[in-house]
Amino acid sequence: MMNKISMSKNRSKNNKKERKVGPRSELRSTTGEYLCTISLTKKGEGFGMSPELKKDIFIASDKLLGAFHGDTARVRITNEKYFEGQVTKIETRAKEEFVGTIHKEKGALWITPKDLKAPSGIMIVGGNTKDAREDDVALVRITDWGDKNTEPKGEIVRIIGRAGENDTEMESISEEHGFRTSHENVVTSEAKDLNESGIREKDLAGRRDFRDVVTFTIDPEDAKDFDDALSIKHLGGDKFEIGIHIADVSHYVRPGTALDKEARKRATSVYLVDRVIPMLPEILSNNLCSLLPNKDRLTFSAVFTMDNKGKIIDKWFGKTVIHSNKRFSYEDVQRVIEGEKNEYDKEIHTLQKIAKSLRAARFAKGSIYLDSAEIKFKLDEKGRPLSIYRKEQKDAHKLVEEFMLLANKNVAEEIFNKGDKGGKIFIYRNHDLPDSDKIEDLKEMLVNFGYKPRGKGTGLTGQEINAVIDALEGKSERSLVMWIILRSMAKAVYSTENIGHFGLAFDSYTHFTSPIRRYPDTMVHRLLDAHLKNEKIRDDIKEYEKICNHCSEMEKKAMNAERESIKFKQVEYVMDKIGQTFTGIITSVTDWGMYVEAEEILCEGMVALRDIKEDYFTLDKKGIMLVGEKTHKRYKIGDRVKIELIAANLRRRTIDFRLIP
Repeated sequence: MMNKISMSKNRSKNNKKERKVGPRSELRSTTGEYLCTISLTKKGEGFGMSPELKKDIFIASDKLLGAFHGDTARVRITNEKYFEGQVTKIETRAKEEFVGTIHKEKGALWITPKDLKAPSGIMIVGGNTKDAREDDVALVRITDWGDKNTEPKGEIVRIIGRAGENDTEMESISEEHGFRTSHENVVTSEAKDLNESGIREKDLAGRRDFRDVVTFTIDPEDAKDFDDALSIKHLGGDKFEIGIHIADVSHYVRPGTALDKEARKRATSVYLVDRVIPMLPEILSNNLCSLLPNKDRLTFSAVFTMDNKGKIIDKWFGKTVIHSNKRFSYEDVQRVIEGEKNEYDKEIHTLQKIAKSLRAARFAKGSIYLDSAEIKFKLDEKGRPLSIYRKEQKDAHKLVEEFMLLANKNVAEEIFNKGDKGGKIFIYRNHDLPDSDKIEDLKEMLVNFGYKPRGKGTGLTGQEINAVIDALEGKSERSLVMWIILRSMAKAVYSTENIGHFGLAFDSYTHFTSPIRRYPDTMVHRLLDAHLKNEKIRDDIKEYEKICNHCSEMEKKAMNAERESIKFKQVEYVMDKIGQTFTGIITSVTDWGMYVEAEEILCEGMVALRDIKEDYFTLDKKGIMLVGEKTHKRYKIGDRVKIELIAANLRRRTIDFRLIP
């Protein structure tokens, strides 16, 4: 697959920047109605989005028929000229439970949902109020959805805690996005039984034994679940046997069990600022499945015979058993790479040399460098943020990444190439070509930053993007440009159809290396095992595709929960900084203002157009700058401005700045 973004060709059906109205004949259906996903604004107005249409249907608040954000509903177009419509029937609800803060009004209990696109109030009904008090945060299940004339009603599922407390707010974010912070009893009971049984002699049957090979894990300092381990054995000369060993979750989480049903439903672990909401019960994720040091563990492995430049001579995939010699943190390995002595320094330096060769070869083929720095917080004992910083990826992170990519790529190729033209059932991790309009905007933004891509024409190669990123090394705007590039890319998704991974420049790719925290990896293990044994896959490919879609959707929800937890902590951090001034960099512009990141505190906020008094500013046609009507002054993405922090709202997760002339 060529890693070239084409302006004239796009494989994706969903990467539309804007749906423009076509001829009226395209807007008609045989029934006059369309099955739409409802999207609500914070003002309570709605839009109906249908794949049959090239434009969203505007729905006034009194025409929603009680539809909530994300619901699937039938929408009839009532005004084709202005493309307006009304909901005629609600087909499915996006969710039935909402998190909100309790308040009393006219003798009744209500919750104000934390989701700003939810109804402004839900009345609590039913006899069991679970001793709810004013300012408690509760999870409420809707029992009566109401309509345009009546409010929705619901019953309290549980009290989460007191508003404003760290544990309450973090659990609220998790619950609001559909991730329970605890597992049901039947799930934990199954996990407990498995843990008590431990590894039995019969579990080792048929497994390749790596317990005498030097093996270690490399993870974040605070990690508790260790999905992967690396082993290395010198075969003489410049040849090495390198094993990428992955926790064999599929051995324990079997189809049809409560554990499997729960893992499939959750689809992923959720990583908030200060905690993990695990996909599997901790007794498995942190113990029996975790590749702990000095313990035998069941694994599924990709083993490569390689030379010291990363050339693959032979490869093998199968079930194994390992015994990790040591648990390294990334910081430990980084110190070894930088010269610190260690009992395994020879092995680490060999792995580092091979990883660098693999990385160089990947970039030479057009893989895009998109390792963005993470926003991290230093918290006090009550979870309050003391400082914010960016955590850059160093060589230790890149070492692990390269071997995980190696395993994922080769597992995908193994199955795809074995099938009848790729016909075997498997789960792929696809990354489609970006939308052409977004790439056009990206090129213009890069020019605004002073980095003109060298390529001719309207395309953009991975090598050209990497050249821009390299030129930004050590510059303060690097993180912003990386984010802009990421934003222009298509979203990676799971599918039974293989279309390749654009960002990595791989023809085939999958997720094999993190089954403790991702359900698709567990499915990949099951399918790989069946294919290696030449067993027939019993399930329908349509069922696998349905699970893929669900996992992709849950991944989005988990990412949104993570971002919301970060935003909450950022807002909490600036609450005592009202009136302070900062240097900001414009990160995006809209019809209503500009978003600016304060460089000193790494927090993004809004400068509203209504607060810019020097002129009347409007968004340009390409959406990359604000232009003054009289002065023609321009505010572009990437421009630096002086700003004052004027407001912060924890409930709305918002920060407001004003420009300082």
